Amino acid sequence: MPEGDALRITAARLDDALAGHVLVRAELRWPTAAGADLVGRTVRHTRPFGKHLLTRFDDGRTLHTHLRMDGAWRVVPSGSSHAQARSHRVRAVLATETDTALGIDLGMLDLVPTSREHELVAHLGPDILDDGFDTGTGPPGPGLAEAVTRWARRGPTRVCDVLLDQEVVAGIGTIWMAESLFAHRVYPWTPADQVDPVTILRTARRRMADSAAGHATIHVHSRQGRPCPRCGTLVARGQARQPPHERPVFWCPTCQAQAPA
Repeated sequence: MPEGDALRITAARLDDALAGHVLVRAELRWPTAAGADLVGRTVRHTRPFGKHLLTRFDDGRTLHTHLRMDGAWRVVPSGSSHAQARSHRVRAVLATETDTALGIDLGMLDLVPTSREHELVAHLGPDILDDGFDTGTGPPGPGLAEAVTRWARRGPTRVCDVLLDQEVVAGIGTIWMAESLFAHRVYPWTPADQVDPVTILRTARRRMADSAAGHATIHVHSRQGRPCPRCGTLVARGQARQPPHERPVFWCPTCQAQAPA
């Protein structure tokens, strides 16, 4: 599932193609929005929130989409064969005279008044990549402080599960959960109340911001069976969360050894 850094990149790509332009074609191939008419509307911008995207129009409406596991927004030239969007996998088409954005395999789609878009994300924790989340030094910023409070409510829940909980902090997925814990040599199944959330979340935010800027560094995620770059031990794979919502966890059994009971 794309994480917050990937959503920032996607939002920027959509803005490059659509922001400030009038739609000449718009199709929402979704049961609850199929009759909506967006042709003639100007796209204001697209903003990410955690793993959600909010595309706002000049008539006071917002298109909310979520990519889930396999979704993507792809931008192609209008008039090209790809822009015809014949595939059943295309769930949304937003086109200007020059560019066409295709929402492929989208997991969620809603068209709502912009004044009510907050209701779609109200259950989420603060967006870890939001400008106001934290400064990176000194006392926690407002977003980080709220995330710490939500973290504390999870008590002894495993730290790998807490980092994936979008109601604690929005935007972190399996990649940056694993990389943040590796950075601090934390065993992924350590009770969260035994881990400093400020340190872990600041690291996750910094790594994700670097990734959004095109400078991702991966040490353990998806590297099962390959040597740990720090000690040489083969990277292992485990499981976070419970079926049917389980997610993979990659970690170094030596660098991130379980603390003695």
